[in-house]
Amino acid sequence: MDVVLGIESSCDETAAALVRADRTIIAQAIASQDEAHAPYGGVVPEIAARAHAERLAPMVERVLREAGMTLDDCAAVAATAGPGLIGGVMVGLVTAKALAMASDKPLLAINHLEGHALSPRLADPALGFPYLLLLVSGGHCQILAVEGVGHYRRLGTTIDDALGEAFDKTAKVLGLGFPGGPLVERLAAQGDPAAVHLPRPLLGSDEPHFSFAGLKSAVVRAKAGQIASWDRDARRDASQDATNGAARPELAYTDADIAASFQQAAIDCLVDRLNHALRRIATPPALVVAGGVAANSAVRAALERLAGEHGMRFSAPPPALCTDNAAMIGWAGLERLASGATGPDGDPLDIAARPRWPLDPAAEAARGAGVKA
Repeated sequence: MDVVLGIESSCDETAAALVRADRTIIAQAIASQDEAHAPYGGVVPEIAARAHAERLAPMVERVLREAGMTLDDCAAVAATAGPGLIGGVMVGLVTAKALAMASDKPLLAINHLEGHALSPRLADPALGFPYLLLLVSGGHCQILAVEGVGHYRRLGTTIDDALGEAFDKTAKVLGLGFPGGPLVERLAAQGDPAAVHLPRPLLGSDEPHFSFAGLKSAVVRAKAGQIASWDRDARRDASQDATNGAARPELAYTDADIAASFQQAAIDCLVDRLNHALRRIATPPALVVAGGVAANSAVRAALERLAGEHGMRFSAPPPALCTDNAAMIGWAGLERLASGATGPDGDPLDIAARPRWPLDPAAEAARGAGVKA
């Protein structure tokens, strides 16, 4: 069986993995930088790039050693070539070029988004093309028709902020720490999703895209107490007390209520936008979600219900394959080789790292989206 060494360094996860064509992850390692970035409430590109440079080479050595393999046993070396924080992407891609050159193996320059897009097929052998993909990660929120390896049709994207960014901002506002997604999900489980009246941007719109900037701003106002509780019974009782001359009680809600209300608003937006996409295309056999936000259990449950309503099967990678990892990059390399999307000689060694790299370059620019489209 062909084995590919995968390398991932597009953001704040340094990762290496050996993946076999039969979907076996032979060995893998991931080093988080959460502790280094936590004091800043987000990823600092310079810190991330330095950490990748320090960790990546020893990590590759460790993965090969644990597998009892050498580069001679690999069919190719695959690395994220973009999109991402350019310093980190360059570290991973230059490392992969050096390894490919030294071992006389093909270099596979992988689009990080393609790694996410194909990752469900690593965990789900029954998942075939085509499928409708919701790609929700820290910096991207897109709906794509995945028609085959290298063939992606973008149906919707964010016109401002990605959902992962909105989760991180909510965590920061609530003082939860970084990374924010898992912390918001955990707190939301203790709150009332109907407690705070938060907006659902573009809900019901004929525009196919997402918008989360307004939702982020509303969370800030909610934390400052500028949005009233949505508890109608309490409001009625408060009005009655005021009429009778009694002191009006505070209509307070907790941080858990804000987290739960934010998460529910986000889910409502995702479901609405996917319904919009399904009205525009022939219904594919499967609805798939991938990317870091796909690890959120409430999001997964809502999308599984939506798939059932449309008679579609639902597929999502296990949470460990949702966040940035090298196994998905190695798997994308294997998929590209098997499909002929990348020739047997791989990509040229002078290929450049790319901070931006759309999966569907021909897609029409979204209104006001700028570079994020």
